[in-house]
Amino acid sequence: MIENNKNNYVLIMAGGVGSRFWPKSRNHFPKQFIDILGIGKSLLQLTYERFEKICPRENIYILSNQQYLGLIQEQLNGIAVNNVLLEPSRNNTAPCIAYASYKILKQNPDANIVVAPSDHLILKETEFLNKIEQALGYTAANDALVTLGISPTRPDTGYGYINFQKEGIDGVHKVAKFMEKPVLEKAQEYLIIGDYLWNAGIFIWSAQSIQTAFQKYASEIDVLFAKGNEVYNTSTEIDFINKNYPNSPNISIDYAILEKADNVYTIPADIGWSDLGTWASLHEVVEKDKDNNALSVDHFYLEDTTNCIIQLPKGKAAVIKGLDDFIVVDDGKVLLIYPKGNEQEIKAVAGDMVVEFGEEYL
Repeated sequence: MIENNKNNYVLIMAGGVGSRFWPKSRNHFPKQFIDILGIGKSLLQLTYERFEKICPRENIYILSNQQYLGLIQEQLNGIAVNNVLLEPSRNNTAPCIAYASYKILKQNPDANIVVAPSDHLILKETEFLNKIEQALGYTAANDALVTLGISPTRPDTGYGYINFQKEGIDGVHKVAKFMEKPVLEKAQEYLIIGDYLWNAGIFIWSAQSIQTAFQKYASEIDVLFAKGNEVYNTSTEIDFINKNYPNSPNISIDYAILEKADNVYTIPADIGWSDLGTWASLHEVVEKDKDNNALSVDHFYLEDTTNCIIQLPKGKAAVIKGLDDFIVVDDGKVLLIYPKGNEQEIKAVAGDMVVEFGEEYL
């Protein structure tokens, strides 16, 4: 565990529905709660265990939606109710980060905060912890908003990018600009130029610095959550949040703060990262057979079947011939057989299923 960690806090964002992993990830049981890697632990559990090395358990907060409280308590056995901050409405990342940060700042004026998604894969954990420690040291000493930038390994069009200044101090670089998801030619150009990183959505800052940023760049959010300063960490906090939170703007932390602020820095990191945002990205990182198939199925007979990801319920057998580069997922309610190359359509297909057949298929 990192030394002098009583001022370190972690916010794990666990409110998303993971619609690109439909039908395995469903509204009632989304991606972060699934053992998607087949190792006996959910992505949320892996993330929580990773951050126990950063700070004490009582300083780790789960930011989620009210409907997931039971799942969180079940998977994080013994977590205090006060450490689960529940949004009464889904208003994107800026409001939930403001709520948690203002609450923590009221507890500890010297608080230093890590914000991270609950559903990402990090293979190089020691390197990740080293980079987080480096960032926490920087934000404790400077009024800075820091993001971990992932050194790109390919020209990926599925991620936003961070354009950074190559000259840095002790591995910390000023961010020049955040870039939207690029077309392939632009992504190839970014890779060649070398001063672009993937935006992983992992942020580090002091509670004071992020409050100052909200005051400066997102005053509507600041005014709303500053009104709660008298009730945070008291018995009336939840009533205040339930009444006021739905009035906050629906906006991401990137748009609300990071793309406007002039004190944003990045630390380039090679941490074996994947956002596991799609079935194809899962296929890349899990174990595969000699035909490059990723299998989560008890019994199977495969012939002329290659480059597929196949997930079936316990006890169900698969007999498949002649498939290449397909997703085959049976969650018991929905059977999906879809070309991996067209997986970006799956989110829309799930929506069409709901319109046609009802909410039970979301």
